[in-house]
Formats: sequence, C-alpha cells, structure tokens
Amino acid sequence: MTSQADQNKTCGKLIVVSGPSGVGKSTICKEVVKRMEDVHLSVSATTRPPGPGEQNGRDYWFISKEEFRERIEQGLLLEYAEVFGNLYGTPKEKVDEALQAGRIVILEIDTQGGKQVKAACPDAVMVFILPPDDRELAQRIGRRARDSADAIETRLGGAGNEIAAAKQYYDHMVINEDLEHAIGEVMQIIRQAREGAAAGHDENSGER
Repeated sequence: MTSQADQNKTCGKLIVVSGPSGVGKSTICKEVVKRMEDVHLSVSATTRPPGPGEQNGRDYWFISKEEFRERIEQGLLLEYAEVFGNLYGTPKEKVDEALQAGRIVILEIDTQGGKQVKAACPDAVMVFILPPDDRELAQRIGRRARDSADAIETRLGGAGNEIAAAKQYYDHMVINEDLEHAIGEVMQIIRQAREGAAAGHDENSGER
C-alpha cells in the first residue's frame, strides 16, 4: 500500500546531454542548473588530469586509473567510457540519491555512456547538442586553447561518429547556434520531462 507521503513525492528524471567536444554543452548544462529549481548536474569521475581552473568535486572527480577500474569492478558506476585515452564515468550512488529526492539529474556524457544509460534506464531523456556546422565547431575547439593541433583533429574526427550515433539513440537534437536559444530549448525539454514524470507518478498512485 502506498502511503500519502509517498504519493506526494515528486518523481526524479534522468536527462542525458551529449555532443561533440567544443559544442558548448558544458556551458548549456551549467546555465540550466542555475536557472531551474531541483535540477542537479552529475559530476563525472575521470582519469585525466585537471585542466586550468578545474576543481576536484566541482568539475570532475579526478581519480587514478586503478581507482577507476576498482569502481567498475564494484559496480559503482552507472556508465563509463574511454574517450581520447582517458576514462570517464558517472558515480551511481550520487545519481540515485538525487533521483530519489525527486530531482532532475543531468548527465553530461559522451554517446558511448549515453547508450549505456539508455539501456539501463529506458525512460532517460536523451538530448544531443549540435554545432551550426563543422567550421564553427573547429573554431570553438581552437578557442579553448586546451588541445594540440593533433588533438583538435582527433576530436573533429570523433564528432562525425558521435553525430551518427546520436541519430539512433537520442530523442532531441538542439543546435547551439545561439547560446540563449539553445539553453531555452534544453530547459523546455526538461520541463516537459518533469511534467511527464509527474503525470506518470499520479497514474501509478491511482492504481493502488
């Protein structure tokens, strides 16, 4: 029997946001979290070293490859993938806690991880951020001043594969030509997901 307290709880929802390197997905996700209530951005674990200005626990959990592999073996990651020689993964416990608290949880991950999440959580909402065109993407990656020429070329090559995969697994495609417009689109997708989760919760509660 479901208690009244359980019926009054707001359902959480998982939102996966992916896109090529340099497309602006990090900026979009951070702005969405600032502007919306009860929206939580999951912090990924990674084996890559911190970049300029990045902080442990805020931008990523920076851990060793040995610790990362231990987490895989213990089943502590919701998803994980190797991207450009580094391992990235989502700590499962933190996501579960946020969902149980009724929060919207955004996972900013690559398409490899996105496919794993969709398989494990079929009701996850999948959002892919696209650049206006390839030339613009190359310029954005170059402006970050974080990658060598070879790394930029590798990232641009990987972008085509990610976009092809996204067309199979992702529900929404958002073009980041105008940042404010793209942020607004993602916020609207989340509002719709939240309303859908609440409606489904009400229907399930009424069955008991």
